[in-house]
Amino acid sequence: MASKRTPHGPEQHHKLIVDSTFIANPEPYDSDRRKMYYHSKSPTNYARKIQIACDFHHRIVHVSECYQGSVHDITVLRDSGLLAHVNDSVQIIVDKGYIGEDYVINPRKKPHGRELSDEDKNFNRDINSTRAAIENINQRLKTYAIIGGVYRGEIDDFEKTTKI
Repeated sequence: MASKRTPHGPEQHHKLIVDSTFIANPEPYDSDRRKMYYHSKSPTNYARKIQIACDFHHRIVHVSECYQGSVHDITVLRDSGLLAHVNDSVQIIVDKGYIGEDYVINPRKKPHGRELSDEDKNFNRDINSTRAAIENINQRLKTYAIIGGVYRGEIDDFEKTTKI
């Protein structure tokens, strides 16, 4: 049986829940940086993005490096190194931002002009209720101002400041 001192890395789990979240930045002065850090969901419209993976016990097991706000979620997953730490038997549960990869489990999209079948609706309900764990973790990190609010430091120091 594992003790509390046992490390809980991503390679030791059968199921991981993954999601990306943003950390708002003030508007950059440089127009090139404005394009790189643009993120429409951020309150300032400029942000950095990190990806967090947790296990089914709500423990954070992986935090990616920081990415520019304009980088897509699936690109963050591919570049984060998380996939290198897990084997093929690990199920990675994600949201619709990660559609397009065979090795992840995501909700099913509604077919164009048709409704989802009852089986697909039940599958989506199960996936989304499972994903609530990572959404709750992201919300707690923001509520307790760990990554909430607008980052006011130097953009170049952002990586050092936000590393957990």
